[in-house]
Amino acid sequence: MPSVTDKATESPATTPAGSAQLDAIRAGYASEGAALHLGAAVVDGHAHADAPVRLPLSSLNRHGLVAGATGTGKTKTLQLMAEQLSAQGVPVFLADIKGDLSGMASPGVPNEKLAARSADVGQQWAPTAYPTEFLSLGGLGTGIPVRATITSFGPTLLAKVLGLNDTQESSLGLVFHYADKNGLALLDLKDLRAVISHLTSDEGKAELKALGGLSSATAGVILRELITFSDQGADVFFGEPEFDTADLLRTAGDGRGMVTCLELPAVQDRPQLFSTFLMWLLADLFHDLPEVGDLDKPKLVFFFDEAHLLFDEASKAFQDAIEQTVRLIRSKGVGVFFVTQSPKDVPSDVLAQLGNRVQHALRAFTPDDAKALKAAVSTYPHTDYDLSELLTTLGTGEAVVTVLSEKGAPTPVAWTRMVAPQSLMAPSDEAVVAQAVAASPLAQTYAAVADRESAYEKLQARLAAAPTPEEEPAPAPARAPRREESGAPARRQPKEEPGMVEQVVQSSAFRSMLRSAGTVIGREITRSIFGTARRRR
Repeated sequence: MPSVTDKATESPATTPAGSAQLDAIRAGYASEGAALHLGAAVVDGHAHADAPVRLPLSSLNRHGLVAGATGTGKTKTLQLMAEQLSAQGVPVFLADIKGDLSGMASPGVPNEKLAARSADVGQQWAPTAYPTEFLSLGGLGTGIPVRATITSFGPTLLAKVLGLNDTQESSLGLVFHYADKNGLALLDLKDLRAVISHLTSDEGKAELKALGGLSSATAGVILRELITFSDQGADVFFGEPEFDTADLLRTAGDGRGMVTCLELPAVQDRPQLFSTFLMWLLADLFHDLPEVGDLDKPKLVFFFDEAHLLFDEASKAFQDAIEQTVRLIRSKGVGVFFVTQSPKDVPSDVLAQLGNRVQHALRAFTPDDAKALKAAVSTYPHTDYDLSELLTTLGTGEAVVTVLSEKGAPTPVAWTRMVAPQSLMAPSDEAVVAQAVAASPLAQTYAAVADRESAYEKLQARLAAAPTPEEEPAPAPARAPRREESGAPARRQPKEEPGMVEQVVQSSAFRSMLRSAGTVIGREITRSIFGTARRRR
């Protein structure tokens, strides 16, 4: 783990104002408990190793933001934070969008530039590999396959993936409700397609009508979107065995936290899918973990790379659900860091939940960039730095930092020269990754696809058992009309319209509810904020 040298390097000469600023930084970032060492404060253009910038482990469940333009060092900041968390026994989850983070499984390679930076920031650097688990969505990659069932994924997240509007999302929720009520397990895409096809068929029209707010036209739109989604190869992401998010909370035999690296380069052309899949993981954790309040160190820290993809074209309801998840999951001992290019990529209500900020350089090439820069500056506490200028001139591997102290108060804004990662700052060799996957205890659980009886098989069996037109009984002959004794035709009495209660009792929806009441009562169908179903472990 990086640390400040035992005998701090003598600080370069500073102005009186600079000395006062350094004293404020030293006091603000002093930490009695365990902390991440992010780097050294920079004042008057020089790094001061005796003014370390730290992030307390106890503040990590207040969440955070790592932002900055391309090439400014966001990924390396993510890497050095993950290393130190692992070294202190905290499991870490990383979304590896570009394939760079596999280097955590290999020790770093020393060089002159690295040695100079380490000396500058007071870091005792040593090449170190960290215990790393490699996963991949549906097996698209070398990692262990991660899948989710359609029921667990839920209608809200699935609607985001499919690009459905609010009406269509509500209708999809009715389809999930119908499947729940009728015992039709939705494990993969073909199950959901089978249920919708049934509801829009001649045999299912009555059940479709009984659902109320679901029209055949809307059901048809959803079905077409599912078929397109399936044709794009999305079938591999859904099914069983479903990934148990408790496996993200493991530690290695030596006590270090396991680093779980989800490979995503193979699905870069499906940004909505992998961003919502990450949100499913977070929502599932929210379901299963107990309330623990504030801990000395988090149970897990979740890094959400390329976070803007999650919020692109998201509905207000979806954004509200993310905000609520982020706000509530901190009491479960989970910290969430959003990693993106600009703070404006994250909605303000979500941004307000992020107490820890590591801001790398921003660019101001366009009027929109300048507006974003001004907005970013306005979110920082008062500081002696000229942030409007500083944020556009930061060097690679430098950032403006402010975090929450152990007491929960914002620390002074600190221009920080970050420490260097100790693992490989490049992708690991393919043989290293393959060896890690082969040795993983998760491989036996998740490698092979399972396909038990679910909605598709049940509806196919029902269709096969239905009588053919030749087998259906002939209609009964029409009965001759009755006549009065006089021989005159009898006058048909007008049919009395049923009252409101009779209409409700006689409705197919009410009868259906009565039929399923025995099943529904006593069965827990709990939905999370996102509509994901709680599964029995």
